[in-house]
Amino acid sequence: MTTIDATARPTGFLRDTASVFVRESRPLVRDPFSVIFSLVQPLVFLGLFGPLLIGASGGDAAGTLQWFVPGILVMVALFGTASTGANLLFEMQTGSHERTLVAPLSRSALLVGRALKEVVPLVIQGTIVVLVAVPFGFSLDVPGLVAGLAVLAVFGIGFGALSYTLALACRNRDWMFWMVHQTLLFPLMILSGMLLPLEDGPAWMQVAAAINPLSYIVGAERALLAGDFGAPAVIGGVIAAAVTCAIGVVVGVRAMKRAR
Repeated sequence: MTTIDATARPTGFLRDTASVFVRESRPLVRDPFSVIFSLVQPLVFLGLFGPLLIGASGGDAAGTLQWFVPGILVMVALFGTASTGANLLFEMQTGSHERTLVAPLSRSALLVGRALKEVVPLVIQGTIVVLVAVPFGFSLDVPGLVAGLAVLAVFGIGFGALSYTLALACRNRDWMFWMVHQTLLFPLMILSGMLLPLEDGPAWMQVAAAINPLSYIVGAERALLAGDFGAPAVIGGVIAAAVTCAIGVVVGVRAMKRAR
């Protein structure tokens, strides 16, 4: 049975995307604690790295948290969206994805709806992290938080789409998915400066950070959460998030259309 791509019909594409989004969001509604459980790793980093950085700064808890918490938000977006392809991998191995492919839905909507779903847990988790940090001295700027989460949402859609693309490429070789996942994830994280400043690092590390899109997103988050909307770092972060989103969606849609 051939699936007609409804991207030529904007209303059909939007309707299909909404249907996929609702379908993919149902597990979150049925088991909301999964969103909280996946926060364990970022909160561990916040609880263990935070005191070390505060001590290194001479006890400036407020200033350290203003620098560190935005990096944890980016970590939430990175870790959460990078692993989403595992769900698609499981569906392909159990045969449920093949049944979805023959449904009268746009192939593009199958990818975009899944990617949009990643925004929901990302926003919830990011808000929780910030609220946890507030009693310890983090200064909350609500407009900045909203803008920062919006930038992360755009990035998350693109990075989630890339994760789905990787799952489609690996298909029955889940070991390959996790090998690529682990090989790329931690270098991206460390070379973004989200945990430790890179200004005093070796030259090669600074060059690597300069070509890492996460570096610009981290810089934008630090500016936005401080309420500094006019900082040059904001522009760089918005561009990096938008480019990641565009590349992820384009590559992901093409991979989904070729899926069998």
